[in-house]
Amino acid sequence: MTKMIDPYGSELVEDYAKAIKDFGLEIFTPGLFPEPNRVMRRGVVFAGRDLSIIAKCIKEKKPFYALSGIMPTSDQIHLGNKVVVENLAYFQKHGALTIILIADLEAAAARGVSLEEGRRRALEFHIPAYLALGLDPKKTIFYFQSENKDVVHFAYEAAKKITLNEFRAIYGSADPGRIMSAVTQVGDVLYPQFKERMPGIIPVGLDQDPHIRLSRDVVSRMKSKKYFAPSSLYHKYTPSLDGSIKMSKSKPESCISLPEDNKAVCKKIKNALTGGRDTLEEHRRLGAVIEKDMVFELLKQHLIEDDAELDRIYQEYKSGRMTSGELKQVACDKMTKFMDEFRQKLEHNRKIVKELNFVRFS
Repeated sequence: MTKMIDPYGSELVEDYAKAIKDFGLEIFTPGLFPEPNRVMRRGVVFAGRDLSIIAKCIKEKKPFYALSGIMPTSDQIHLGNKVVVENLAYFQKHGALTIILIADLEAAAARGVSLEEGRRRALEFHIPAYLALGLDPKKTIFYFQSENKDVVHFAYEAAKKITLNEFRAIYGSADPGRIMSAVTQVGDVLYPQFKERMPGIIPVGLDQDPHIRLSRDVVSRMKSKKYFAPSSLYHKYTPSLDGSIKMSKSKPESCISLPEDNKAVCKKIKNALTGGRDTLEEHRRLGAVIEKDMVFELLKQHLIEDDAELDRIYQEYKSGRMTSGELKQVACDKMTKFMDEFRQKLEHNRKIVKELNFVRFS
């Protein structure tokens, strides 16, 4: 896989361009939605499905929903989750009914996490963390997958609409656990429409696209239900600090988790792959190769909100006036501030979990 990135998202690296072609996605353009957020403006959001339907709902103030799931398998999340939440928050601010499901059934089936442990992790960490990243606690609806019998019943109905060969084509294999997990997720994706048919959008990383495709296939085969096929929005991966295309917990030295100790995360940033030249003289003369710089990508995707500030740093670094060491210090300072604020908000939101809007099932 390529290790090149595009500082401003003006071009798609080979992996993403191929995905658009292979999966029949539409290229995202920031002008589609009003007041696009940071990741939309900067090409981090790169593709989607049926986005014009959601744009029309926003423009005409018609009902639509935005939905995502939490897999409560650990007591940390990563920067990819942050992008999902920021996109959810964007649609929430533009009128979306916003729903977060806790995939405790899937965590139990796929990762061996008991329902009790999944609930504890969700209530004590994941839900407060999602709120800390920007969701409005008064406008967000939560539910536990294991309590939602409507979703479970729908999963069985959906399973009758899928062939084994189709499932293998989408997921690569068809073991019973994966099948049950996938059809349950179809129920989750469509759950807001059980009571009121409306368009919905699911912001996800590209690796979650199989669930979207399966959901859309099921909708096409349940015409009597008159469900809207779910729209989707895809963001690029946050690259690993060592230059590979995606941060992974399997390489903790190059992956940033939330929350993480300030000194530890700064050490990772200081050891990250940059586009600085071999010598200071060469760097001053030629400037940085920003397309290879993971620290600039971190600033672009996560740490600098103001476009003018990012552009100033880009010009300084590209010209050689700013060194890679100075760029790393900027990132370390901003990451420290972000982590401090995240921990503060996390503690605040832990105190209000009992007041949140959870769906009550009979």
